[in-house]
Amino acid sequence: MDLLKRKKVVMTPVQILSLGFALTILTGAVILTLPISSVNGTATNFIDSLFTATSAVCVTGLTTLDTASHWSYFGKTIIMFLIETGGLGFMSFTTLYALIIGRRISMRERMIMKEALNAESMAGIVRLVKYVIIFTVSVQIIGALLLMTQFIPDYGVGEGIYFGIFHSVSAFCNAGFDLTGASLIPYNNNPVVILTISALIIIGGLGFAIWMEIYNFKTMKKLSLHAKFAIAVTLILLILGMIMMYIFDFAINQAYKDMSLPTKILNAFFASVTPRTAGFFSVPTVTMSHAAIAITIILMFIGGSPGSTAGGLKTTTIGLLVMTVISMLRGREDTEIFKKRINKMQVYKAFTILFIAFGVIFIGTLLLSIAEGEKVVGGITMNLEHYLYEIVSAYGTVGLTLNLTPTLTAPGKIIVMFAMYIGRVGILTFIFSMLRRNKKDDYGLKYPEDKIVIG
Repeated sequence: MDLLKRKKVVMTPVQILSLGFALTILTGAVILTLPISSVNGTATNFIDSLFTATSAVCVTGLTTLDTASHWSYFGKTIIMFLIETGGLGFMSFTTLYALIIGRRISMRERMIMKEALNAESMAGIVRLVKYVIIFTVSVQIIGALLLMTQFIPDYGVGEGIYFGIFHSVSAFCNAGFDLTGASLIPYNNNPVVILTISALIIIGGLGFAIWMEIYNFKTMKKLSLHAKFAIAVTLILLILGMIMMYIFDFAINQAYKDMSLPTKILNAFFASVTPRTAGFFSVPTVTMSHAAIAITIILMFIGGSPGSTAGGLKTTTIGLLVMTVISMLRGREDTEIFKKRINKMQVYKAFTILFIAFGVIFIGTLLLSIAEGEKVVGGITMNLEHYLYEIVSAYGTVGLTLNLTPTLTAPGKIIVMFAMYIGRVGILTFIFSMLRRNKKDDYGLKYPEDKIVIG
């Protein structure tokens, strides 16, 4: 009889997390196929519905169908809910529901929340989720009210309020979905819209734990090394990105010759903010110089901070790698940041993430170039630069495109969807959910040490 008993399948937290995102995407896709979700009242084909749901849950913003014109308000609201779910993580909503009905949060659920929020430990994880929800709603309300002051005069009261809420949610969750049909191009000379969206992107992309530390700074008296480092790297990237985008694009590109100097600086700043990893754009991406495209690809690849609504390699990961190189060049045995030594396992993990990310992007770009071939879009022949840009945008959950996304073939859509999914769940989370890792040797045995020649 014992042989007939089925072995109970116990899923790990990372497997539940990966499966949860997949099921959320599938549910959203099914709803979006319904006639009520489209403006013309007809069913939307499943592949485009699945692509839209994947982009929303993975807070990317790449779309094969125009969000403004194709979807009804019901469909747009479903997309907004999927964005919020993807940005906060489905476990945040599960926890909120449990708290409302007074159900106790189990240890297993706490472990999943720890993985979802990229927290260091389970201590205070429920309190962190409560903070995340309250903080998110508060910031989004403020952002929506500021945007309403600009949208209501243009679209009327009802539509202006809806536009304000939708774009606030989309910006805070670093999603990049818009309802204007042209992203923020109509508002590229409007400081209120550009700076409000920028602030929402930065706040959402910095990380909930960091904002919690900032909020409690008066009692804590100091910030953790993680918070200080993430903030420092973020500021450096924002400033350097703005300077480089202005020098290599806005200052010399004839496409912006009619812009005033303040408007160019404003849009250069936004061009530095949005690739990490929001997907809004205030000028047509096809008018960017090749240098600006290269800079954008780098910023998209880096992304935001851990435990935030942003994707990408993450600021602390790239910062740790840079500091490791600097420490090595200075002859230091350990990686040093703000007069603190960093555990070598963290350094190994950072290099592992970098190496695998390069692999995913290389394979994705290769497959997409094969699937799409040398096609012409808007009079421009798509080449390796366009395919690389698309895959990095998908993997970094950014949402920027050089007009390639709306023309993707079915195989191309699947490749981009897969890149978005891996980018949102996290490359290590995805791999760990697929593989069973070996346990550490209980006896602590090690192989003999030896050397190889490098460099």
